[in-house]
Amino acid sequence: MKPFLVLQLRPETEAADDEFAAFLAKGGLRPAEVRRIRLDREDLPAALDLDALSGVIVGGGPGCVSDPPEGKDPVEARIEAAILSLMPAIVGRDIPFMGCCYGIGVLAHHLGAPVSRERHGEPVGPSRCRLTAEGAADPLLAGFPPEFDAFVGHKEAVQALPAGCAHLVRSDPCPFQMIRHGHNVYATQFHPEADAAGFATRIRIYRNRGYFPPESADRLIAICRAADVTWPERILARFVARYRRD
Repeated sequence: MKPFLVLQLRPETEAADDEFAAFLAKGGLRPAEVRRIRLDREDLPAALDLDALSGVIVGGGPGCVSDPPEGKDPVEARIEAAILSLMPAIVGRDIPFMGCCYGIGVLAHHLGAPVSRERHGEPVGPSRCRLTAEGAADPLLAGFPPEFDAFVGHKEAVQALPAGCAHLVRSDPCPFQMIRHGHNVYATQFHPEADAAGFATRIRIYRNRGYFPPESADRLIAICRAADVTWPERILARFVARYRRD
């Protein structure tokens, strides 16, 4: 089988390892079916052959594409530049792509759509999401209920639908929760790989990174543990099943 390339943008080892384990578990992937690159530690190969891959999965991270260049952490800036360097080929050739959280900002930014902190409005934790008509017809969302909960945690959001994109999932505070460019390039604002335990880990790790008042961490963890979030992980499983290639 051609491997899936998993690109990770988190410089915190505990968070990166937990996210990678979630991608494997929720995607139904064995380690041998994946090529993992932590972009905080490793550069992209000089001659990355996208045709040798089944698809590309991009994780989340603490960086924001909308932050001014002079304010970016140097490691986060290097990570962002690396993933953006792949987007012309991925979008131009409609390479199977699943961008999770940070990934929707990367895709929208590449396509010239506004990404900012102006409107996102969601507290960290479960968010009620709704299928659009295009979402209900998409193969990764077939059979989903009209509404479902997903875990969110972000400081920026897409402000307008990027050109050439289908709008698949929305929420009231954050309209662009899932989009698709062409036939195969997907991105979500929510975290399809996250379950309550994984999100509790991230809340603990990122409690001082500006996502929420630090003193609210324990309350947010309790909210996540009480939530019924089961549908989003099916998106990853379906993405893998749809694009897995020999």
